[in-house]
Amino acid sequence: MPRVSVIIPNYNHARYLRQRIDTVLRQTFQDFEVILMDDCSTDDSRNIISEYAKDPRIRIELNEKNSGSAFKQWNKGVGLARGEYVWIAESDDYADERLLECLIGLLLEDSKIVFAYCRSMEISEDQKNVFADAHLTKLDPDRWSKDFHVDGREECRSWFVRTNPVPNASGVLFRRKIYERVGGADESLRLCGDWKLWAAMAMEGSVAYLAQALNYHRWHDASMRSEAIQSGLNVSEALGVIRWILDRVEPTRMVSNSMREYTAIYWVPAMLNRRISLVRRRAILHAAMAIDPHALLRLIRPGLAALRFKIGSELRLLRQRFEGRAS
Repeated sequence: MPRVSVIIPNYNHARYLRQRIDTVLRQTFQDFEVILMDDCSTDDSRNIISEYAKDPRIRIELNEKNSGSAFKQWNKGVGLARGEYVWIAESDDYADERLLECLIGLLLEDSKIVFAYCRSMEISEDQKNVFADAHLTKLDPDRWSKDFHVDGREECRSWFVRTNPVPNASGVLFRRKIYERVGGADESLRLCGDWKLWAAMAMEGSVAYLAQALNYHRWHDASMRSEAIQSGLNVSEALGVIRWILDRVEPTRMVSNSMREYTAIYWVPAMLNRRISLVRRRAILHAAMAIDPHALLRLIRPGLAALRFKIGSELRLLRQRFEGRAS
C-alpha cells in the first residue's frame, strides 16, 4: 500500500496541468499513488491526462457529469485513497520537489499531528511571486515566519476563529482517518469548505507548520474565488464558518475583539456594495450580528460617509448643470 495518496482534482486547467502532474511525480519522497481526477473539463485536459495513463503510480478517474463542487471532488478523491496520508494537489498549483518529504517528516515524528502545512507562494498571471499568507501579517507579522507545532483546539480558539490560516490546500498533508472522522469537506460550501475542514481536523489533535515556502499557489481571474468575491459569497461563507467555530470553542476577550474588528474589514464594505444582491447582504448582516453585538454601530459610520459622498456628488452635478444653463 502507498504511504501517501496524492489527489489531483482537475477542471479546465489544461494550461497548468502538465506542470502540476510533473512536480508531483518528481517528488523526492516517492512512496505515493496519484489519483488524477477530471470533472468533465471542456478544454484539452483529458488529452493531457491520457498522456500519463501508462504511469503505474497514476489512477485516472473521469467524471461523466460535472459535480459542480470542488469539495465533492475532494471527498470523492479521499474515498478512493489507499494511503495513510493525503495530499490534495490542486491542478493549477505546483510544488517544490521536497514538499512531500518535508511534510511527511513532521507527521511521522508525532502521531498527534492531524495535518502539516508549509508556507505558500502566490503566482499571478504576470508570474510575480508574493507570500500567499501575506494577509496573516495583519494579525501577526512574525508568527508564520518560523516553524511551529501547536495544539489544534488552541489554534482554532486563537486563529481559525478570525481567518483561515492555511492559505492553500496544495500546501497541506493530512491523515486520512482524521479527514474521515470529521466527515470530510462540507459540500454545501463553494469557497470556505477548506477553512471549515482544517478547523474541524485541528480540533482532533495538533497542527504543524513549516515556514519554508514549498508550495506555489496560482491566482487568476477565471478562478471560482474571483467570482465569489464579486458576488459576496466569500463574505457570507466566511462568517458562517466563524459562527460554526464559535459554537465549539470560546476565544479570549482579546481574540473576540480582534475577530470582530478583522471581519468588519470585509463584511462592512460588502454591505455597502450594491452589486451584491439584497438577499445576500441581508444574510451577511444577520451573520455579522450573530458574532458581533456592535455590528450595526460598525455599519452606521461608513454608511453615513457613503450617503454624504452620494449626496455631495449629486449636489455637485446639479450645481454644474445650473451653472451651465446660467452661462
